[in-house]
Amino acid sequence: MAAESSEGEEETKLSGGNQLLIVDDDLTEMGKKAAWSVSSCKPGNGVSSLRDDNLETYWQSDGGQPHLVNIQFQKKVRLQLIVLYVDFKLDESYTPSKVSIRAGDGFHNLKTVELVKPTGWVYLSLSGVDPRDTFVNTFMLQIAVLSNHLNGRDTHVRQIKVYGPRPNPIPHQPFQFTSREFITYSSIR
Repeated sequence: MAAESSEGEEETKLSGGNQLLIVDDDLTEMGKKAAWSVSSCKPGNGVSSLRDDNLETYWQSDGGQPHLVNIQFQKKVRLQLIVLYVDFKLDESYTPSKVSIRAGDGFHNLKTVELVKPTGWVYLSLSGVDPRDTFVNTFMLQIAVLSNHLNGRDTHVRQIKVYGPRPNPIPHQPFQFTSREFITYSSIR
C-alpha cells in the first residue's frame, strides 16, 4: 500500500522480512564501490559493522534523530535495490520504524518506508512508479532512520546491501547474453 506525501515522495508500509537474502542474478552488489559514513556511532559499532556480512554485529547510532547512513560513489552509478537486515526480536526499541531513502546529486527524498516489527532482510526498491524507471542514476545515496519502534532513541541496523543492474559484459552490444556459450559466439569474424 503506497501513498503520496506532501513532498512528492512515495510512502510505503512494510512488515515482516526474509531470513534469507535472495537477489536476482541480473543485479550486482554496488556497496564495495562506495565510501560509507554514518552520522554517529557507539565505539565498536560503526560502518564496518554494516558491511561485514555478519548478522550478529550492527551499527548503533549515538545521538539525536535522524540517524544517517551516507553512501557516496566516485562516479554516477545505477542503483535499483537497497536491502537492510533489521531484527525487531533482538533489538526491540532500537529497530527502525520509519526510514527515508534519499538520492541524487544532493539528497532529495525518493521514498519513505514504514517498517512494522521487521525481522530479516527488508527489500526497498528504488524503481519509480513508471515501469521505465527501473533504477536511479546517482552519486550519493542516504538512508535516514527517522524514528524507531517503541520511541527508541538510538538505532540498530545489522547489514545494508546496495544493488544495481549487472553491466553488459560486451560493450556497445544492444542486448545482453546470459550464458558464456552465447557470449563466445556473439560476434561474427
